[in-house]
Amino acid sequence: MNRWICVIAVLAMVITGCAKSEPDATVSAKPSDSDSTQSASPIAADPAVSSDPNTQAPQSMPGTVNSHEASRIPPKPDGVVRIATFNVSLYGKAPGQILERLADGKDQQAERIAAIVQTVRPDVLLLNEIDFDEDAATVNALNDLFFAVGNTERDGHRFDHVRSFPSNTGVDSGLDLDDNGQPGQPNDAWGYGVYEGQYAMAVLSRFPIQDEQIRTFQKLRWASMPDPQVPVDPESGETYYDEDVWNQLRLSSKNHIDVPVQIGERALHVFASHPTPPVFDGPEDHNGCRNHDEIRFWTDYLDGSSDAWMIDDAGNQGGFGSDAPFVIMGDLNADPVRGDGRRDAIIGLLEHDRTTDPQASGAAVAEKEPSDSVSPHATADFGRNGWMRVDYVVPDQSLELHDSGVFWPGPDSPQRYWITASDHRLVWIDVVWP
Repeated sequence: MNRWICVIAVLAMVITGCAKSEPDATVSAKPSDSDSTQSASPIAADPAVSSDPNTQAPQSMPGTVNSHEASRIPPKPDGVVRIATFNVSLYGKAPGQILERLADGKDQQAERIAAIVQTVRPDVLLLNEIDFDEDAATVNALNDLFFAVGNTERDGHRFDHVRSFPSNTGVDSGLDLDDNGQPGQPNDAWGYGVYEGQYAMAVLSRFPIQDEQIRTFQKLRWASMPDPQVPVDPESGETYYDEDVWNQLRLSSKNHIDVPVQIGERALHVFASHPTPPVFDGPEDHNGCRNHDEIRFWTDYLDGSSDAWMIDDAGNQGGFGSDAPFVIMGDLNADPVRGDGRRDAIIGLLEHDRTTDPQASGAAVAEKEPSDSVSPHATADFGRNGWMRVDYVVPDQSLELHDSGVFWPGPDSPQRYWITASDHRLVWIDVVWP
C-alpha cells in the first residue's frame, strides 16, 4: 500500500512539473490598440524583470555572456536600452496561413517564440521571417495574443509600436530569372518566395517610431550599385543574367530599411535587412554575389551621404549622412569565418570605423568546443551544415556596449525546448543610451 502511495506521489510531482514548464495558453490576451500613447518611460528598467541578485547572470566583459548562463538574462538597469533580432521562421505555404494559426492564441511555435521574447524582454525587436500584411495583422496577432500574454512564470511583454515592412519575396518580376522557360515560379520573384509577403520583416518597439523619417530600399536596382558583384559563369566567362534582366534586378531580396526609434530626446536608427542565403545556386554564385552586395549596402549607406545611386522608395537620394546613433540588425546569412558566403562584406561591416562587433556568445560554446564546424559566436543551427554566426545586432561605436548575448539554453536547461521554434537564436545587446 505504501509503495502505491509513493508511486502516486511521484506521478503527481512529474505532472505538476510538466504543467509548470509549458506556456500557459489560457490567459486572456490584452486588446490590441496599435501605438498606445502610454509609451515606456525613456530608458527605464523593465519592472517585470527581477532585481534579485540571485537571478542575475554573472557579469562579463562587454560583448560576451558566460555560455552556461546564456539562458539566464541579466536585468536591464536604468539608462540602458536592450535591442534584439530574432529570425522566428513564421511562414506558411500560402498567404494568410500564419495569421490563421495565430488567431486563437494557442499556436505552439508562437508560444515558444513568445517565451523567449518575454524572457529577454527587449526594448526594440526586429523579427525576420514573419508574414507581411498591409495592416500588420500577422505581427500584431503575435504581439497581442502571445507576447502580451504572461503566465505564472513570465510577465507579458507587449510592444506599443509595431511596423511591418513589405518584402520582395514572392513579388513576381514578370521575368524568367532562372531561365528555365517557366516564368512565374518562386525563383522568378524579385526575392525567392512562394507568395507575396513571405519571409518579411517587422520592427517592434516600446518607444515611438518616427514614421515620417522611415526609409526603405525595396526597389533599389542592383545594377545601380558601383562595382557590384556581377555573377559570371566561370567556364564561359559570360554573365549569368543578360543585360536587360540585370538592369531590372532589385538589390534587396526582401528589403533594406532605416527605422528611427525615438528614445527620449534622441532617435536610434534601426538599419535592418535579411540578405538572401549565399547558396542554392551554381558555379556562377549568383546568390553569393547578391548576399555580398546586400550586406555591402550598409557600409555604403554609412559612407555615402551624397551617393546619387542610393535612391529610396520615396525617391530620396543619398546615404545616412548623420551622426545619429544606429544599430545594424538582422539575419544577414553570412558568417565571417566559415560557410559559402563571400566573407569580405560581413567582415567589412563588423570592422567598419563606425561599428562595434559585440561578438555575443551563447550556450553553443558550452555544448561543443569551437572548431571548424562550430563558431564560438554561433546564432543558428543548420543541422548537418553546422552551427554558424549569421544573426547580428551591430551598434554604432558611439554607443557604449553594456552587455550582449545569444539566447541558447544548454541541453539540461528547462528552457531548451523553446528554441525548437526556429533554427535561429535571438541575439541581443544592451547599450547605454546617451
